[in-house]
Amino acid sequence: MEPMELPRLFDRDTLPTRPRPGTAPAGQDILTVAQFGRPLLGHIFQRADEMKVMVERAGGCDLLRGHVLACLFYEPSTRTSASFIAAMERLGGSVIPITQGVQFSSVSKGESLPDTVRTLEQYADVIVLRHPDVGSAKVAADYAAVPVINAGDGAGEHPTQALLDLFTIREELGAIDGRRVAMVGDLRHGRTVHSLTRLLLQYDVSLRFVSPDTLRLPMALMNELIDQKRDVRETHDVADVIADADVLYVTRIQKERFADLAHYEEVKDLYEITPEIMRQAKEKMVVMHPLPRVGEIHYAVDADPRAAYFRQVKKGMYVRMALLAMVLGKA
Repeated sequence: MEPMELPRLFDRDTLPTRPRPGTAPAGQDILTVAQFGRPLLGHIFQRADEMKVMVERAGGCDLLRGHVLACLFYEPSTRTSASFIAAMERLGGSVIPITQGVQFSSVSKGESLPDTVRTLEQYADVIVLRHPDVGSAKVAADYAAVPVINAGDGAGEHPTQALLDLFTIREELGAIDGRRVAMVGDLRHGRTVHSLTRLLLQYDVSLRFVSPDTLRLPMALMNELIDQKRDVRETHDVADVIADADVLYVTRIQKERFADLAHYEEVKDLYEITPEIMRQAKEKMVVMHPLPRVGEIHYAVDADPRAAYFRQVKKGMYVRMALLAMVLGKA
């Protein structure tokens, strides 16, 4: 008998599918911010608030005792992988960490993504996936029988980062509506920027984008903003936005996404947030960054009470605790 040929990884017409409504209830994959409307966002943030109180009072609980998370990262990660691991363990669950050593797994032998997730679902109740290819989380979800959470698919989306970013704005400033959000850096490749921008479409906000021409926000996403008649502007200079920004969302120039390293060298140091620049900012505002940073925010800014990026990291654990509890039917 001829061996069965698996469909090509991104041949969408031949992939098995299961219905995914625009919410994230028990058993649901979390693949894109398009799944989240304002009512669901409010529910997640309320659960995250409860997780924060629980951690501060007791350190953890047994809510997910007996459940197992498979953390499958094909790209390097510190914060996202550690955040999910900490979230699961603080809820009493267990983790299979396949993070910094995917190259030493069966992937190095040529195992496909569908076969990898089909294997891991035999051990785990939920899979968190980071992969360099746009659309990979959708492929994994179509083959897996357990929920898949997208932890970043190339330059595509990073929905859980966007959720924690939105939660941070809410926690730091008290409200999201009415804010002016400025995003700075690599807006072309920045999946955190793409996902957060789409989530912010749920709110009444003004958006400012700061980047060189070659790293502008993708035109398809900009057209979405224009079609919705959003208050949106682009500029090359942080000085054009710093005085009015309620949120300054800074991103690194992503060297790993450049085919031409000479181009990377030209743009890598274009934007640096310094104490001098911060003197032009509002007294009540926040500076955020998905991290890691590579020089775009000076260490001297860390002592500024408006620097929220490390608080942002901790808030992310609470959001991911809420998401894991929700996906596993314990919210």
